[in-house]
Amino acid sequence: MDGTGSSTASTATGAVKSADRALAILAAVADHGSLRFNELVTLLGLPRSSAHALLQTLVDRGWLDLDPETRRYTVGLKAWHVGQAYTGHGDLVAIAKPVMDALARDVGETVQLARLDGIENVYIAISESIQPMRLASTVGARLFAHATGIGKALLAQLPPDEARRLVRAVPLPRFTENTVTEPAELDRIVAEARSRGHAVDDEELLVGCRCVAVPLTNDGNGLVTAMSVTAPTVRCGPDWPDAVLAELQTAAGIVRARTPTALHR
Repeated sequence: MDGTGSSTASTATGAVKSADRALAILAAVADHGSLRFNELVTLLGLPRSSAHALLQTLVDRGWLDLDPETRRYTVGLKAWHVGQAYTGHGDLVAIAKPVMDALARDVGETVQLARLDGIENVYIAISESIQPMRLASTVGARLFAHATGIGKALLAQLPPDEARRLVRAVPLPRFTENTVTEPAELDRIVAEARSRGHAVDDEELLVGCRCVAVPLTNDGNGLVTAMSVTAPTVRCGPDWPDAVLAELQTAAGIVRARTPTALHR
């Protein structure tokens, strides 16, 4: 269950246009893996003349690599180097990962940890199921929060007005016939998740895949996290998600107890 969110070259109020476009290019290449010049121009709506100059600068500085044969741009070593300096959720991942590994072994399914970034959830740690048929996901993958259990658990930790604003900020894509895209209905679902302490995804992102998630931490400064268990529908019996929810809640409680109090609002 891998995917990407939307990239944009639109400039926020007060932003420097060239810097905004350069960052949009980096985000687009990272989301897609590799892109050609024409693909970037079309995807981001960039003027061709300025796009040439921006891309050459990003290549010269090591932020992007350009394959001379395929003419495809990929993320460069400089981006990796700068990324290693980010430690915003490093402590939480170090604490949570052993607990997640144990939970994945106990329930036999994939366990994920994600943080909220706008209307997307970004996966920051994954403990894979040992089952031959399991969720395919990667650390760093971004998915729309409205279509995932973990995303709705993240939105449920926000003040209601902020959650409502986010689900109306961009058009919400439909992935399956079960995907909810109507903002008022999403408001109701997020409020329900906030009240009961967990959220679910019933084949809303991917047919044949279900998820149950619980809120984890919210430091009040933008680091909002949640933890989930995801399983193929064929392994979800009539007692789903109750069969794994109690164990997930216990694991989340262990992680919260071990995290610095600064991560809890």
